[in-house]
Amino acid sequence: MKVIVVSRSGREIVKGGLELSDSATVAELQETIHKRTKKFYPSRQRLTLPVPPGSKDRPVALHYKKSLKEYSDGNSSSLTVVFKDLGPQVYYSTLFFWEYLGPLLLYPVFYFFPGVYRLFGYSGAAETHHKVQTYALYYWCFHYFKRIMETFFVHRFSHATSPLSNVFRNCTYYWTFGSYIAYYLNHPLYTPVGDLQMKIGFGFGILCQVSNFYCHIILRNLRSPDGNGGYQIPKGFLFNIVTCANYTTEIYQWLGFNIATQTVAGYVFLVVATSIMTNWAFAKHRRLRKLILCIQCLFNNRAAVRREGRKAQVSLAMGDTATLHLNTEVTPLKDVKAREVPEDQSLLSTCFPSSGVAL
Repeated sequence: MKVIVVSRSGREIVKGGLELSDSATVAELQETIHKRTKKFYPSRQRLTLPVPPGSKDRPVALHYKKSLKEYSDGNSSSLTVVFKDLGPQVYYSTLFFWEYLGPLLLYPVFYFFPGVYRLFGYSGAAETHHKVQTYALYYWCFHYFKRIMETFFVHRFSHATSPLSNVFRNCTYYWTFGSYIAYYLNHPLYTPVGDLQMKIGFGFGILCQVSNFYCHIILRNLRSPDGNGGYQIPKGFLFNIVTCANYTTEIYQWLGFNIATQTVAGYVFLVVATSIMTNWAFAKHRRLRKLILCIQCLFNNRAAVRREGRKAQVSLAMGDTATLHLNTEVTPLKDVKAREVPEDQSLLSTCFPSSGVAL
């Protein structure tokens, strides 16, 4: 099979195309492109099928595990793919390590070296710390140490890499807020809260930290060690109440921290972090809700499926018609499990394992 690799402007990325075996996969194509270009390693590549001029459809992304034949549209002799350079990439574990390392190291500087405040024009720095400040140090360091350990031993990532630019963006966010909070919380003029408020705040925060860890364990078990598993709906514990219990417990653990420490800097961080995680949670909720609505639409008396050998017509209640090429029997609703929806498939394909959907 001859594969022509072009840019979005139509320029050939690899002159003369590439000759691959008929059984070659997308991953083999990416490796071959890397060998020919030297610069574009596989995780830096995004390969899609060409979109007809004037079409508003999203381009079909090639999945690295699939065979190129699946994208050849019956023409097994040649295939044209569109190449996009995603830029330099880093592993997600590397990204998370560096963004969490900064707050873990910077915060203790303001606690153990009070002389740093002289650099900001303050003299007579306190030589002793209130127990609120000491417990806040333990709480803070435990949180970020936990995050680093989870990065290497708990989290399973659906995408192996992230753009290098995200390292600088995320480090700026975490390192700046870490220094901002540490500066005011360890300041010589800091006024601590009452003993009861401190205990309630830290107690609630620790409970949320442990709950957050358990939520991450639940999410970990949804994926295989290589990161596969697709979009699945987590069940159990707080996930029976909210879609993104991991974000909920993350927000509440910082609320507990701020109840115990009571600084403007801490509450600013809480508001910013809450807004970011709320947007993530709403986006994930909408995505999972679409999966459920799709399944209900097809199986809950709102779709009529007529099997014809390896083909079926699905007539939806809203009048749309989809043609499905099925390799397996239709799964009953009670046995349906939310699956990943690749970019090259309709949401309808989640209801039919191993099926391709053309709308």
